[in-house]
Amino acid sequence: MRVTQSMLSNNMLRNLSNSYSKIGKYQEQITTGRKFTRPSDDPVSTVKGMAFRTDLNKAEQFTRNIQTVNNWLDTTDDALDQAGTALHRIKELLVQAANDTNTSSDRTKIKEEIEQIKLQLRDIANTKVGNKYIFSGTKTLAPVFDESGMTGHINEEIVQIEVFDGIKLDVNIPGKTLFGNIDNFMSNLSNLLNDDTKTGEDISEMLGDLDQLYEDVLAARADIGARQNRVELMTNRLALHETNVTKQLSENEDVDYAKAITEMITAESIHQAALSVGAKIIQQTLVDFIR
Repeated sequence: MRVTQSMLSNNMLRNLSNSYSKIGKYQEQITTGRKFTRPSDDPVSTVKGMAFRTDLNKAEQFTRNIQTVNNWLDTTDDALDQAGTALHRIKELLVQAANDTNTSSDRTKIKEEIEQIKLQLRDIANTKVGNKYIFSGTKTLAPVFDESGMTGHINEEIVQIEVFDGIKLDVNIPGKTLFGNIDNFMSNLSNLLNDDTKTGEDISEMLGDLDQLYEDVLAARADIGARQNRVELMTNRLALHETNVTKQLSENEDVDYAKAITEMITAESIHQAALSVGAKIIQQTLVDFIR
């Protein structure tokens, strides 16, 4: 096949165009810090990047969920601590009331404080996180106690929040039974103190029930503590997962500056060589012959 001057020229121009394009590609990578800027540049890496970003978005949502779980558990633990303190004070008052040397006035004062503690325990049972009651089971918009007493709109179901793919954590302690038993005990104690025929021995007999209620609160706190430990483990696992996905995304999309700069310098050198050779390939013009 005969190679004409125009074929040499066209081939040279095509190669120079490709060379410019390659240099432009490396310049864009260095400027943007990304291996590619359009899906068409690398469809496979684009699809991988979409998957990595989906994982990161889910990880961010799980992180927010874990923060919500921590809020619920921390608030629950604080509330149960207050309930335990209140029951401890009730025990002190109950022991004091069991003394038969108490006058009617003494009993009245004890009963009044017990009534206030009863109201305080109801307030604790109605503890909220945001606008949700944490001891009302899944009926989080209904209080455990309304003004007339325990509401019937609560249940013992557990609220769960997803903190990882397929992993959900229990975030609450349903208080229908726990605080219901405490409230019934407080009512029985008040009725007992209102009955002048009851002796100190009758009052002392309630200590066993009170101790059981205190143990129930401690057991609930232990359960919450175990869950808080689980949340800490899940937090560490999620942070590690997010770090790994971020690293994979970076390896998939972020440019290696040293490599890109080296390749651009090499491409520029080749381009300059091509220009030099091309200048010799292109035939002289008519003006050159006239000179």
